[in-house]
Amino acid sequence: MEPKVHYSTLGGRCLGQLPERLSMQQQQLINQHTFANGLTLVAQSMPWLQSAAFTMAFPSGCRFDPLTQLGLANFTCEMSFRCGGSYDNRGLVEKLEELGCDYYSNTGIYHTFFGGALPADGLFEAIRVYKDVLRAPHFPEAQLEDGRNTCLQEIQALEDDLAGKSMLALRLRHYGHPYGRNADGETDAVNQITLKEIKNYYQNHYHPQSAIIGVAGNVDWEPLKDLIGQLFADWQPQPVNEPVEAGAQHGYHHIPFESNQTHISIGWPGLAYRDEDYYLLRGAIGVLSDGMSSRLFREVREQRGLCYTVSASCHSIHDRGAIFGYAGTTTQSSQETLNVMLEQIELLAQGVTEKELDRLKVQFRSGLIMQQESCRSRVSTITGDIFHLGRVRTLDEVNERINSLTPAQINRYLENNPPGPFDIVTLGEQPLEVNGAIPTTSAR
Repeated sequence: MEPKVHYSTLGGRCLGQLPERLSMQQQQLINQHTFANGLTLVAQSMPWLQSAAFTMAFPSGCRFDPLTQLGLANFTCEMSFRCGGSYDNRGLVEKLEELGCDYYSNTGIYHTFFGGALPADGLFEAIRVYKDVLRAPHFPEAQLEDGRNTCLQEIQALEDDLAGKSMLALRLRHYGHPYGRNADGETDAVNQITLKEIKNYYQNHYHPQSAIIGVAGNVDWEPLKDLIGQLFADWQPQPVNEPVEAGAQHGYHHIPFESNQTHISIGWPGLAYRDEDYYLLRGAIGVLSDGMSSRLFREVREQRGLCYTVSASCHSIHDRGAIFGYAGTTTQSSQETLNVMLEQIELLAQGVTEKELDRLKVQFRSGLIMQQESCRSRVSTITGDIFHLGRVRTLDEVNERINSLTPAQINRYLENNPPGPFDIVTLGEQPLEVNGAIPTTSAR
């Protein structure tokens, strides 16, 4: 399975001066079109590449899982792409490998994703294959248990990923259901899911309304739009009932686990990516955590040697956001690690310096240049922009927003929006003391 593509993970969005090697024309080769059935196509032509990448995002994410069937969306994703149309399971794999397609599928909170990257001359054929399979999946009963075992293995893998387990517990605590849940679901629920329930989920949630197809690479817009219209424009939308939110709790929570390590996860309210002040927050968190010159790395790891990893990043869902921080440390150093992390996070309210912001802009510029060498990276960015903003921010616009940032602007934002209140999850042998006695509360 491919590296997870998350619309809500925007902390790595690249900022700074535009690469000089890209002409103004190349920077603006972004087109979008929404068909009558609600499907949006967005594409960036990158003619300097020999490859192309595509993502099909259907509005069928795990936020629609019933609380008694957590994992249904992921199980449906697994079964949907096993065979369909004119392809059985083996024929589908052989066809994609013949095209040189590095393919993937996974489930997020809002969407289920299918896509891949391949040599550009095979792009249209790959899209035809995906249409054939995803619009007419077979849901073979003979493969139901194989699909179930795959889903159960994904759940079990989390038991060995203690850092991931800690962060998922924090996200669920901070957002509650359905926006903080783990898309993989729960073992007992996945064991009870039937083929009929999978088929019903597909019928109710795989449709073109609010679906997004993103393409980036060496591709021409008009032929691409014509192809997508031929393959998907006759697909009929379905009505959607928004899920009910519940289950958020706030404050400190400890997960007992016999280990020599302690995993510390800290979260506090942030901003949605579409918020006008998002870049002010992003700049502040970059000073706190981006790179080995950042405050967290320098103070917690380098100078005090308290942990082997420490970080913080912006996280955004559609209408809200959060900052999530993490540190992995030893049991003996865990209390001091938590104390120093909270100290550095709270000190952020006192502001950032011009030197720190200048360093951050250089770092972001490097990331922007590298992003232009990867069609997979660009397709994730432009598809995410469509979801969050309804349009793609051009490189010029991103560049202008970042270069115009000043310490005074960021510091004014931090003064009015200091970090906190904090949700904290620790996983390890013993609970920690939390300064300020942060209370545990129910949903806001």
